[in-house]
Amino acid sequence: MELLFPLLILALLVPMFLGIRRQKKEMAKTTELQDSLSVGDRVLTTSGLHATVVELGDGTVELEIAPGVVTTWSRLVVRELITEDDDEDDADLDDELDVVDEPAVAPVVEETAEQTERRLGKE
Repeated sequence: MELLFPLLILALLVPMFLGIRRQKKEMAKTTELQDSLSVGDRVLTTSGLHATVVELGDGTVELEIAPGVVTTWSRLVVRELITEDDDEDDADLDDELDVVDEPAVAPVVEETAEQTERRLGKE
């Protein structure tokens, strides 16, 4: 009975410690990514925006989101680099979606007033 309380505390603290450690590693990777940005990199922001890095400032980054459209963002919003492999995977997925056959749709046939009256009268 005396060991129950220390084991309970240990059972609660170990997962919490491991979670904090994993979170610190992820933050370090993200910070390293944000510091290693270079002009021409394709990036994905935390809001899901795909863009190209045009210019880098101390705490900001200029992103081209469409041809000729450049916006200024904080470096902290850059979540990941988009590699050529990611673009190819997206293209493959698009190709697969294009191949899917759509179900045949029966043509719509309008009925006359007499046919409607007969149909409704039988029910």
